[in-house]
Parts: sequence; C-alpha cells; structure tokens
Amino acid sequence: MHLTGEKIKELEKMANIIRQDCIEMVVGAGSGHIGGPLGMADIFTALYFHVLRHDPKKPDWPERDRLVLSNGHICPVLYAAMARAGYFPVEELKTLRKFGTRLQGHPHRTALPGLETTSGPLGSGLSQAVGMAIAAKMDAKKRTVSGPRINVYCLMSDGL
Repeated sequence: MHLTGEKIKELEKMANIIRQDCIEMVVGAGSGHIGGPLGMADIFTALYFHVLRHDPKKPDWPERDRLVLSNGHICPVLYAAMARAGYFPVEELKTLRKFGTRLQGHPHRTALPGLETTSGPLGSGLSQAVGMAIAAKMDAKKRTVSGPRINVYCLMSDGL
C-alpha cells in the first residue's frame, strides 16, 4: 500500500471534499455532530480510497474488508465517504436526518448498502468487530482455496 506524493495530494483533496460535505449535511439538517466528522475525514478518506478492500457495486462481496463505526453519531463522515466512493448518490447527502431518509443520525445497517452494523450505544462496535474478525478467521479455515485475508476495522471515540 505504497503512497506516492500524487496519491497523498489526491487523498488530501478528497478529505477536504468530505469535510465540506459534512458541514453542508449538518447545516442542512439543522442538527448533528460536526467535530467528530471533521476530525475523522482523513481517516475515512484513507480507508475508503486507499486501504479498504471493497466494491460499492457489490457491497455484500464476501471477501470485502469490514468497517465498524462504533461511535455512530459521527456518521456524516461515514455517509460522505461512502457516497464519494460510489455506494449511493452524493445528492442524497442533503437528506441527512430528514423524515424518511436512509441517512439518520446514527447508521442503520439495513438502510444503506455497505453498512456493516447499526450503531448508537458507544462501545458496542468493538464487540461487533471482534465477532466479525473471529467469524472471518473461522470462515477462512473452511475455504479449500486460500483467499485474501478479511480485515476488520473498528472506529471508536474517546467515550468508547
């Protein structure tokens, strides 16, 4: 996963676009958390645009890496990164926290393709991520053909 100077500039530009998306989403919604999403924009950009093995066209691809957001209240950054990566239309970001939207104040697993978990209670994502990692390891032992290792990433706040 070598990073060239050009790739770093590309990631920095995307992180700033994601930050702008987050600000527009929260202002448009008239509520929500903004500090966490702005602070995590670089991390989500690196994950979705350089690190994660994923495919927005096949969000349930069995060999994808898993990303668990334990502190769901920072979901604007998750939604913005997912939209920019191609999981759903960027225009949908304007619906954050609106009645009937898929983009609620905490992610709901069945609402969007590519969401691994529903989050809300701080800290619950860690146990979910551990379970996913154990399941991936068990599944790898069952395969007759060795495939890529599935990585599980868990993002948490200082509150857990």
